[in-house]
Amino acid sequence: MIYSMTGYGKSVLQLPTKKVTIELKSLNSKNLDLNARMPSIYREKELAIRKLLADKLVRGKIDFSIYVEATAEDTSTQINTPVVKQYIEQLKQVVDGNEIELLKMAVRFPDALNTVREEIDENEWQQIETEIKKAVDDLNDHRLDEGKVLEQDFNTRIKTIETILEQVIAMDPERIQGVRERLLKGVEELREKYDENRFEQELVYYIEKFDITEEKVRLQNHLNYFTESINSKESNGKKLGFISQEMGREINTIGSKSNYAPMQQLVVQMKDELEKIKEQLLNVL
Repeated sequence: MIYSMTGYGKSVLQLPTKKVTIELKSLNSKNLDLNARMPSIYREKELAIRKLLADKLVRGKIDFSIYVEATAEDTSTQINTPVVKQYIEQLKQVVDGNEIELLKMAVRFPDALNTVREEIDENEWQQIETEIKKAVDDLNDHRLDEGKVLEQDFNTRIKTIETILEQVIAMDPERIQGVRERLLKGVEELREKYDENRFEQELVYYIEKFDITEEKVRLQNHLNYFTESINSKESNGKKLGFISQEMGREINTIGSKSNYAPMQQLVVQMKDELEKIKEQLLNVL
């Protein structure tokens, strides 16, 4: 089971005087990169929110937002009545005008309005925290759905590499025979006598340098391990990335040792499939 790092989660809470909307967006990133936006009243809870998101989401570029929309008469700004009255009395001494016009002028002066700092209602916050967890679960469900698509793609490409590897294995005896014939032809063209026993020893040594038996076995083991890791309970994109690197080493070594054009063409096909796997792994949690 694997999870994608791409996802979206949302939850909405309707309170008596406001509507609170929580949104989470996630993209791929090597580490946890969290950006939080919220009204100032909830800033004191930011560290707790970050810890919750880090525990639940592990990795990725996360955009977390809390939006608050007032749905009833609820304001933190109040008229400073004594100050406004003083302004009006002073204005009467300067200009003639009705009370409404003077009031419009007075409320524009400094200290005419007081902004009362809101305090967090803990009961309200508990409800909001529950909705944050729901949004996280929603995002993780989305990540899992995306992960299933990636898993299917990985399995298809791993099977393709295995099929090509089988062709490499089937072609190997033909390749070795071709190497032997080229060496023998080269020696014969020298038109000199040579010690056949010594030639056979040198031939064995030369062919051993081009032997890819170990690489074929290790590559198959890495392919099996990759598949096992995909089917494990935990999603670990970094681990899969390390396995893919080992697969790449074995494929590259087969290519450099093959010294045989048809086999090198198969190696190119395996490299192409592996590169597509590596690109997709960047998005795995």
